[in-house]
Amino acid sequence: MADVDTQRLDEWFERLERMPVPEGFRVEIVGGNVFITPQRDTHWGIILRIVRAVEDRFGMDVNVLSDVRIDFPGHQNGFCPDVALLKDSAQRDATGHWRHQDVEFVAEVISQGTAQNDYGPKRTAYAEAEVSVYVIADPYQGRCLVHTDPKDGDYAETVKVDFGTDIDLSGTVVDLVLKTEGFPRD
Repeated sequence: MADVDTQRLDEWFERLERMPVPEGFRVEIVGGNVFITPQRDTHWGIILRIVRAVEDRFGMDVNVLSDVRIDFPGHQNGFCPDVALLKDSAQRDATGHWRHQDVEFVAEVISQGTAQNDYGPKRTAYAEAEVSVYVIADPYQGRCLVHTDPKDGDYAETVKVDFGTDIDLSGTVVDLVLKTEGFPRD
């Protein structure tokens, strides 16, 4: 089934690449539905701070991605995570895609139009893929949800952290303290 989903997702993304999607918009497929959303400066500011924290911790050669397609478990899930940290040993599959099995950490920044994806289907897919740490940054509520310890398709631990409070991920695969004091709000 995964091969059929991958082939269908490849076809959809190929068609979407030929469409006149305006610059600055991001395209994802979640549960077989296409979402095209603009990236706001607030959104990008949070992504950049998270990427810089990961690079500061692991060095400039760390395999951290932003808005790169990775197919996750579930029906036709071609996600483009805002931030995805891959294992050092990560390699592309036979089709040239990064494998969800190599993702250790994901961070998503909420957009109003697609927030339900980050809190719902993506959370489920990341847990099913056993992504060790999933952080949702919500600039509208001024807080992060930190999901850890994936088990049986869900996260066993969830912690709410207000912007301005450090997120201690030192006991996880990310092994850093993420400072949120500069996270912009909408």
